[in-house]
Amino acid sequence: METEADGENHHHQVQSRSTKVSAQNKDKHDLTRHNRVHTGEKPYHCLTCQKTFAQKSNLVKHRITHTGEKPFRCLTCQKTFARKFVLDNHRRKHTGEKPYHCLTCQKTFARNFKHDLTRHNRVHTGEKSYHCLTCQKTFALKSTLDKHRTHTGEKPYHCLTCQKTFSRKFVLDKHRRTHTGEKPYHCLTCQKTFALKSTLDKHRRTHTGEKPYHCLTCQKTFSRKFVLDNHRRTHTGEKPHSCTICNKTFIQKSNLDSHRRKHTGERPYSCSVCEKRFSTKYFLTKHMRTH
Repeated sequence: METEADGENHHHQVQSRSTKVSAQNKDKHDLTRHNRVHTGEKPYHCLTCQKTFAQKSNLVKHRITHTGEKPFRCLTCQKTFARKFVLDNHRRKHTGEKPYHCLTCQKTFARNFKHDLTRHNRVHTGEKSYHCLTCQKTFALKSTLDKHRTHTGEKPYHCLTCQKTFSRKFVLDKHRRTHTGEKPYHCLTCQKTFALKSTLDKHRRTHTGEKPYHCLTCQKTFSRKFVLDNHRRTHTGEKPHSCTICNKTFIQKSNLDSHRRKHTGERPYSCSVCEKRFSTKYFLTKHMRTH
């Protein structure tokens, strides 16, 4: 005769076998998905565009590109997104959260996978896994390889105002602002506006005092990369800027420009008091003190 204890024991055995079978099925499913990395099999088809996918979850995400559906909403600004991870990244613009840390330099980032932190790590590792098949030049980012059109001369981006063409979209966007005068980037400290984000980033350092560029020889720091480049030449002795008239060489291009005026006689700097003209801003400033 079966006792209550026997019944419970049987139940646990059945439950244990069920859990074991479930785990085995999951392992088998994971292996099947992994094998497609090697076989290239893509059994899931989009009925709209016939694009194929190795995983059903990717097909589900892809379908949204046809429907325009954006089911994920930011509760702060009500902006909607097609993908949850994009919403998660967006939220951090409001919170300022940067949960991803570089283990080498401790810099923090709002995004990780295939984004800010992953890209940043290549600064330390020097990894350049993307190759140009024409010249074998390597790149840290696929997007940079895609933009590397030096061989084809392709310039697919057109300015509708002047018909000038560009190989990269962001260069076209920058160029358009020369027509519109648009300055969409604002300094939150002094409200000054800029046409380029890179110019805003440089400007911010005048408020923060940040100097992220380091000389590896003397450890001196600089707020602008071009200033660091010029400084390095004080260690190397390099003078890459050459006068085409007398062949004199200079560390900085600005010094070459000033030197050329000795040959041309050009005096672009004018005193606002007496209208006397000078070849360099330095001599104008010195002269102004006499007034």
